[in-house]
Amino acid sequence: MLTLRADILFCALILCLPALSQTESPKSPSSQAAHHKQQASAAGEGVLNGAYRNPAFGFTYKVPFGWEDRTQDMQQSSDEGTSKVLLAIFQRPPETRGEEINAAVVIASESASSYRGLKTAADYFGPLQELTIAKGFKVIRQPYVFSLGAKALVRGDFSKPRGNLTMYQSSLVILEKGTIVSFTFIAGSEDEVNGLIENLSFGVGKRAR
Repeated sequence: MLTLRADILFCALILCLPALSQTESPKSPSSQAAHHKQQASAAGEGVLNGAYRNPAFGFTYKVPFGWEDRTQDMQQSSDEGTSKVLLAIFQRPPETRGEEINAAVVIASESASSYRGLKTAADYFGPLQELTIAKGFKVIRQPYVFSLGAKALVRGDFSKPRGNLTMYQSSLVILEKGTIVSFTFIAGSEDEVNGLIENLSFGVGKRAR
């Protein structure tokens, strides 16, 4: 069962689509959840000085300047008992009009016990690919080992046509301490996706570049 992933991916895809066909006017500041600021907790997790740090899983993500933080919004869709949206950021507010794919980064954790028979990070791509294909994506590359410094993750790449545009998605997954941590990157080109991935580093003691 892929309940959290379904909620996260569906919300992320909707928020990333170009707003060309939208006729609604942007919501007023009083009615929209704009620029949620995650403050670092006592345990050191959260956004501080432009970077999200997670000591529990040992990674840092440098947040691109000016991006919209919708973490709290997407956390409302998750089951906090077994899952958590750690970070959900977008290149621009979803309410604004645009002619390009709204790039996004969504990082989430889930209990591995939610998936029967899941023993490795690669196993997670079975249900993930099923869901992604059901949403109209095609597989560009089957899951493969992807290294970030000394850290080995499993990566899968997807794409979906949107009129004259193409949406690209890459998902990176690790399995640690009985928990799946997934990193989903969405943008309008493979180069943009790779650029977003470059902001991810492991070893929270290091300053984000």
